[in-house]
Amino acid sequence: MPRSARIVNPDEPAVYHIMSRTALDGFPLGDVEKDFLVDLIRRLSRIYFVEIFGYTIMSNHFHLLLRMLPEKSISDEDVKKHYERLYGKDKIFLEGQIPFLKHKWTSLSKFGKELKQTFTRYYNKRHSRSGFFWGGRFKSLIVEKGETLINCLAYIDLNPVRAGLVAKPEDYRWNSIGYHAQQKNRGDFLSLDFGLKEFGVLESAERLRLYRKFLYEAGAIKKGEGRSEKGEKRSEKGEERNVKGGKGKGIERKIVERERKKGYRITRTDRFLFRTRYFTDSGIIGSKDFVRQQYLLVRDLLQSDKEKKPKPISGLKGLYSLKRLTE
Repeated sequence: MPRSARIVNPDEPAVYHIMSRTALDGFPLGDVEKDFLVDLIRRLSRIYFVEIFGYTIMSNHFHLLLRMLPEKSISDEDVKKHYERLYGKDKIFLEGQIPFLKHKWTSLSKFGKELKQTFTRYYNKRHSRSGFFWGGRFKSLIVEKGETLINCLAYIDLNPVRAGLVAKPEDYRWNSIGYHAQQKNRGDFLSLDFGLKEFGVLESAERLRLYRKFLYEAGAIKKGEGRSEKGEKRSEKGEERNVKGGKGKGIERKIVERERKKGYRITRTDRFLFRTRYFTDSGIIGSKDFVRQQYLLVRDLLQSDKEKKPKPISGLKGLYSLKRLTE
C-alpha cells in the first residue's frame, strides 16, 4: 500500500512541526550526538531557505519547528548567495543549477531527508555500525502562525521538563529556549519571532520575555520545581525510566500536595499537556478558518474521498485540527 502524501503548502511561507524517532532501542542520542544534531540543523538552516523557530533533541527523538519559504519567492541571486555559503566563493557556479537548487532548498521533504541521512552517516561512522538509525520518514504538520505557533513552540521546549530531566525549560542544553538563554542565540541561529509579531510586539527582547512568561504560566513551570531535595539533577536515562513508571512506585508526595492545593481541578495547563498529540499528529493545526483553508490547498494529496472538516480540540478554545485524535 503506497504511503500517504506529505501535507505541505509549497506556494506560500508555511510553518511546520516535524518530529522523528530513532529505530534503535534505548536512548542512543548521547550528549555528543545531540550536539552534532543541533549543529547540523544550524548548518542546514544557512543553506535551505528556512527559518528555525525552535527545537528539542531528546535521547531517542527530536522536534523541530520551522518556516519554509516558497520557491517562487526566491531570486536567482538568493540561490547564488546560499551556494557560496555552502561551497565558498572559489567554487564555480553554473547558472543551469539554479532551478534544481531553488527547488531543493525550498523543499521540506528534502530538508528533512538531508538532516536525517547526514546524521545517520555520522552516527554509523562514530559507532562502527551500518543500517537505519531513524524509524521511517519524519512526521510533519502545518501550524498556524500566531497563538498556535506559540503553543506548539512551548510544547517543544517543555519536552525535557515533562520527562523530568530539568526543573526549568532553559536549563536544558539541547532545546531552543536553552539556546537562547545559554548561548544568547549565537550566530542568530534561531528566529526571534516566537509567534508574537502577529500581535504587534516589535522588540525582539520583549518577544523573548513574553515567550518565557508564556512558558512559565501556560506550562506551569515554577522556579525550583523538578529538583531533588539535595538540589541535584537526576540522570536522563533514570528519569525517562521513571516517567514510564517503576515497579511498586506511588505518586510522589509533592505531586499529591500540588493537586490538593488546586482542589484537584483540571487546569488549562493540564489540558494543554494532555493534548500534546495534537502538536504531532493533527496534520494541520490552528483556527477553524486556517485549517479549512489549508485543507482545500492540500486535499488532492490525501487518500480520502470524504471531505474533511476542522475538528475542535476540546479544552483548548479556538484550536482545531484536521484529524480527530483520541485524547
